Amino acid sequence: MRRTDYCGALRDKDVGRTVTVMGWAQNKRDMGGVIFIDLRDREGTLQVVFDAQNLSPEDFRAAETLKLESTIAVTGLLRPRDEETYNPKIATGTIELKATQLEVLSEAETLPFPLDEAENVREELRLKYRFLDIRRPKMFRNLKFRADVIRTVSEFLDNEGFIQVETPMLTKSTPEGARDYLVPSRVHQGKFYALPQSPQIFKQLLMVGGIDKYYQIARCFRDEDLRADRQPEFTQVDMEMSFVDQEQILEHLEKMFKYIFEKNMGIKFEEPFPRLTWRQCMDMYGTDKPDLRFGLPIIDLTDQMRNCGFSVFRKAVEAGGYVRAINVKGCGDFTRTTIENLTAKAQSYGAKGMAWIAMKEDGTPYSILTKYFTEEEFDRLLAAVDAKAGDFILFCADKYSVVCRTLGNLRLDLAEMLDLRKKDDFKFLIVTDFPEFEYSEEEGRYIATHHPFTMPYPEDIPYLLSDPARVRAQAYDFVLNGYELGSGSIRIHRRDIQQKMFEALGFSPEQIEERFGFMVNAFRYGTPPHGGFAFGLDRLVMLMLGEDSLREVIAFPKTKDASCPMTDAPNTVDKEQLDVLGLAELFGPSSTVDFFPKSHSDKIDIETLSELSNLHLSDKEKKEYTEEMQQTMPFVNQILDVDTTGVAETTHVQPLKNVLREDVPQQDLSRDEMLESAPQKKDGYIFVPEVLE
Repeated sequence: MRRTDYCGALRDKDVGRTVTVMGWAQNKRDMGGVIFIDLRDREGTLQVVFDAQNLSPEDFRAAETLKLESTIAVTGLLRPRDEETYNPKIATGTIELKATQLEVLSEAETLPFPLDEAENVREELRLKYRFLDIRRPKMFRNLKFRADVIRTVSEFLDNEGFIQVETPMLTKSTPEGARDYLVPSRVHQGKFYALPQSPQIFKQLLMVGGIDKYYQIARCFRDEDLRADRQPEFTQVDMEMSFVDQEQILEHLEKMFKYIFEKNMGIKFEEPFPRLTWRQCMDMYGTDKPDLRFGLPIIDLTDQMRNCGFSVFRKAVEAGGYVRAINVKGCGDFTRTTIENLTAKAQSYGAKGMAWIAMKEDGTPYSILTKYFTEEEFDRLLAAVDAKAGDFILFCADKYSVVCRTLGNLRLDLAEMLDLRKKDDFKFLIVTDFPEFEYSEEEGRYIATHHPFTMPYPEDIPYLLSDPARVRAQAYDFVLNGYELGSGSIRIHRRDIQQKMFEALGFSPEQIEERFGFMVNAFRYGTPPHGGFAFGLDRLVMLMLGEDSLREVIAFPKTKDASCPMTDAPNTVDKEQLDVLGLAELFGPSSTVDFFPKSHSDKIDIETLSELSNLHLSDKEKKEYTEEMQQTMPFVNQILDVDTTGVAETTHVQPLKNVLREDVPQQDLSRDEMLESAPQKKDGYIFVPEVLE
C-alpha cells in the first residue's frame, strides 16, 4: 500500500475518491458486524468504517482484534456521513472512509498512559515516554508552530540581506557569565572545550571579517539552575550587524517581531513598541522586564515622607532609602486574610512589613496610618497616590533594591489574583540604557552587566575607571508580557575603550590574554562599528502559544534537574571511555566521594539536619539524636563500601503506577499560610504532642 492522503486533510470535496490513509488507531467501537475506528495522523482524525460485508474475513478479523495505538494502512471509498452522525468537533466530521482493505503495520502494546489523559499525568512519566506524548495533537501543533516561526524568522532575515553562518560548538571556556558545559579533549588530554553559551565572540569576529549582516538559529548551552522558562540547552536566534547605531538595530528588531506575529498569528501591531530606560522600569515597575498587560504602577513618595510623623517611612528616607506605593484600584474590599497574605508575601521578598490604606465606599480611609499624619498631610498622601473610594493602597519603605523587589513582585501577585495577565494579550517593551556594571559582593569587584564588549555611551566613557556605577551601556532588551525575550548591545570596536573596560573589570594583562587574547588580537586589524541581538526562540514560541513551560514547545526537553528520563542522561560511562580521555583516575572507583568520611564521623551538624528536615528539636533531643547518629555511622560506612557496580539504581522499590497528579507548584506559600490549618503550632512548626514514652 502507498498513502494517497493524510487522514485529517480529507474534505467533502474528496467524497467519491478511493484513498489510502495510514496512521494510529485512536478509538474503536465494535457494533457487531460493523467496527468504527478513528484513525489519526499528524493532520487530524478520520472515521473509518470496517463492515464485514466489504472486507475479507482476514481483514475484518484484524480489525476486530486491533489494539489501540497500533499503526495501520486502510484503503477504501470516501463517503459522506449520515447527517445525524456529523461530528462538528473535527474537520473531517462530515465524511468517513468505507474500508475495503486493511493492513496492520505494527501492533501496539498497552500504553503507559492514555494519550487523551496526558495533561493529568505527572510530567516525568510524559517525558520518559516523550515519543508517545508527541503523538498528541496539541504537541504536534506546538512543534509545527515552532517550525513555522523558524521559517518566518529565516525568511525575514534572508530578505533583509542577512547571511546565515554556522559557528563552532566546541570552543574555549570564558569564565565571565554562566557556568559552561565542558567537553574533555582526547587529543589534548587535560584540556577541555566548552559548549557555547552563545556565539558572541564568533559573531563579532564575523563582523571583523566583513560579513556585515549575520544570523544563525543557534543551539546554546548554559549550566544554570532550571525553571519553567529555562533549559540547559536552548535555541536562540542570533544576529549581528556592522556600521549601524543602536537606533537602527532597534528599528530592525521591532520590524522583525511585528512581522513574526503578523505572519504566524495574524496579529498586527500598528503602534511603535513603547520604550523605557532601565531606571524608568525599575522606578515604575520594580523590575527591568515589566509586564505591561496591566497597570498598577509604582508611585514614589520619598520626598513627601521625608519629615512625616510615621517613623517607619521617615527613618527609611533618612537612611537613604525610598518610600513607594501601589494603588490597587477598586480593591478596597480586600479581606483581612488577603491583606495578611500580601503582607506575608512582602516579607518573603525582603520587606519588614506592609503598610496599607483601604478606602471605603464613602471615601473615608481605613488604616493605622491615620494616627501618624495630620489631616492635611494625609490628604496630600491620598492625592499623591490618586486614592479614590473603593481603592486599596499598599506601601513599602526600605533601601532601593528591597523596595523594587517587593513592589515589583507584589505587582505580579496582584495581577495574578485579579486575573489581569491574559495569555492572548501581547505587550512588547523595549528597555534601554542598562548599567554598564554591577557590583559583585562575592567577587569584591565590578562585573559586566551584559558582557565585557558592550559599548558605553560616549558621554559616560570618562567615568569607566573613576565612577563605574554611573556608566550606562548601549544595551537593550526586548520584553514581552514580563519575559525578557532577548538582549543585545552596541559592541566596543575601539581598542582604547576596550582596554579601559578590561581595567574597570579588574583584569590583569595576563587574564586578558588568557581569556580574550584571540579576540583582542583580531580587533587590531580594522574593526567596524557593530552591534547585535539574540532572542530565545523557545521562550518566544512558549509565549505565543500561551504555554506555561518551555518543555511544551521543545521536542525532547530536560526536566527541572537537567536530566532526561527517556534516555537516562546524564549517566555514567565505561571505564574505557574515561581511559582514552585520561580521566579514569579522577572518576574511577577509588576516587568515589565519601560523603560520610570515617575520620569525621563524630562531626554531625544536627542544626543543619533538623533545618533540612523541617523538624524543631529541643536541646535535649539534639544531643540524643547526635549520639544516635554517631552510633549509626559505622554501619553507614559499611553500606558505602558495598560494591554496587552493575546494579541499577532504584528510586522506588515498588514501581509507580496510576500517579496522575502533575507535581508542579502553583505558588510559593509562606510558613504562616502552610500552618494555617494546623491544630497546634509552636515556633513556626506543627506541634505534635508526645503520646508515647
